[in-house]
Amino acid sequence: MKTPHDTDDDPVWRALAHPLRRAILDVLRAGPRTTGELVEALEMSRHVVMQHLGVLREADLVLVEPHGRRRVNHLNPVPIQQIHRRWVAEFEQPWAAALVGLKDTVERAREKEQDVG
Repeated sequence: MKTPHDTDDDPVWRALAHPLRRAILDVLRAGPRTTGELVEALEMSRHVVMQHLGVLREADLVLVEPHGRRRVNHLNPVPIQQIHRRWVAEFEQPWAAALVGLKDTVERAREKEQDVG
């Protein structure tokens, strides 16, 4: 049963759940790579890498650009940015303000200790 909070980011979460898929995204973060280059970088079999690339493509985290027989894989950061906006950014501001307040409190306490000492 879908709730109002359900979004289309479920495939993204599923894709990000596996450590090898996160490793593929880490490699692609440095720049586009062919499937063969990913296989070399990850030291995994071509079959395994292609299987995980399929899941990443279904989640739109990886875009593929065919060049003849070669397939160049590109990181698509948009789904991750959407997750960040929905799940992280909402919590950043209150925590940032609290940390600044804590910093100010600690600095004032230090100043008082230095004035007394």
